[in-house]
Amino acid sequence: MINWKMIIRILGFLLLIETAMLLCSAAVAFYYRGDDFPYFCLSAVITTLVAIVALVWGRGADRSLNRRDGYLIVTASWTAFSLFGMLPYYIGGYIPSVTDAFFETMSGFTSTGATILDDIEALPHGILFWRAMTQWIGGLGIVFFTIAVLPIFGVGGLQVFAAEASGPTHDKVHPRIGVTAKWIWSIYAGLTGALVALLWLGGMDLFDSVCHAFATTSTGGFSTKQDSIAFYHSAYIEYVVILFMFLSGINFTLLLTLFRGRLKKFIHDIELKHYFFGVCAFSLFIAAWLYFTGSTGVEEAWRKSLFQVVSLQTSTGFATSDFMAWPSILWGCLVIVMLVGACAGSTTGGIKWIRIVVLLKVVRNEFKHILHPNAVLPVRLNKQVISPAVKSSVLAFTFLYIFIAIVSVLLMMGMGVGPMESLGTVVSAIGNMGPGLGSCGPAYSWSGLSDAATWLLSFLMMLGRLELFTVLLLFTSSFWKKR
Repeated sequence: MINWKMIIRILGFLLLIETAMLLCSAAVAFYYRGDDFPYFCLSAVITTLVAIVALVWGRGADRSLNRRDGYLIVTASWTAFSLFGMLPYYIGGYIPSVTDAFFETMSGFTSTGATILDDIEALPHGILFWRAMTQWIGGLGIVFFTIAVLPIFGVGGLQVFAAEASGPTHDKVHPRIGVTAKWIWSIYAGLTGALVALLWLGGMDLFDSVCHAFATTSTGGFSTKQDSIAFYHSAYIEYVVILFMFLSGINFTLLLTLFRGRLKKFIHDIELKHYFFGVCAFSLFIAAWLYFTGSTGVEEAWRKSLFQVVSLQTSTGFATSDFMAWPSILWGCLVIVMLVGACAGSTTGGIKWIRIVVLLKVVRNEFKHILHPNAVLPVRLNKQVISPAVKSSVLAFTFLYIFIAIVSVLLMMGMGVGPMESLGTVVSAIGNMGPGLGSCGPAYSWSGLSDAATWLLSFLMMLGRLELFTVLLLFTSSFWKKR
């Protein structure tokens, strides 16, 4: 049985967290004397009232949660946060369309970074801060954050963690998942604080430093400038952002082992090695192509290629140049980068390198089986044999990911969107990347898409952020059976 009362009660608590976020943005709006202050206050009041009703309705709920409850909480959290998070945009008239306001908010909470806004710099400070904060909270997971506070209700967070955590495996560095969550959030906040300081030293004002730090460590990509990071024309800022995008693409439990002094385990992690060498290989290829086919200098070609590869590999979506102006072969390279993604257990999207590694090992074993049919060839990750269940999960996820992408591209084309734009927006949305291709590339917004296409892409963003199965499971009949 699904514990509806407990689910509603937890959602009420989550909405109180969103209220606190809205009030933080209201404080920023008040400080800068923006006209968005009353809209944040009104949004906070509406969200608080709904939260109180949910908390009261859920009083006396059974405190046990099962895996079904976990999946429902996660999907409902992203939906509810986006519904109430769009209120400042819509009530204030900054995004007068419900469809577009929901899309912008979902893009924030899923740390996608795609936008329908064509004049970002015209927005008041409170709204810009709200865009950045939605990404920062959504980046590591609204629900993962609440795991640290679920004991308030006397319930465990393992079921929620299993539903929300990305990747085929979930590492617990502490027996209590709540403690793990607090440690990882400490690293997340520490990286953000360090980046704020470095950007500020690099010439950004404090407000822009905070917003860009939020968007970088969450690998979200919302900028306070229409031209993104290219606005600053600063090699220092670009290299700093590259470093922190790369760090944010690493499995956070692996980062935790580094901060605890276990350097050997960090360096020898197989997924990290593939992630690092993948970034280097794609960056070198693109840099060489830009250098030998254009007038770009060595350092500039390397910096532009490295920035764009890391930005798309980590699904951040910042831009320092319009890669649609590059040779078309490089678009293909960047699409591959977008599909692969970075590491599981990070704030990034895409298929993830750990799954690619498993697939490569499975393919290698199949070739060996042809020559040695009776050989037992286990698949090992970091010297540990992975179970058949993990292999099955990886194969199912990868097939489903590609199948959904193909069907979605066809649906987008059926809605009148061009082939290149359809491919770019779908891969970007399901991979939580941000920029697409063609007229939806890094130099443009997605405002020209129809409402139907926008809703489809909003769904794909949530689907990709929650690793497909968490959301799709709710559409199966077996999920709702009482047994």
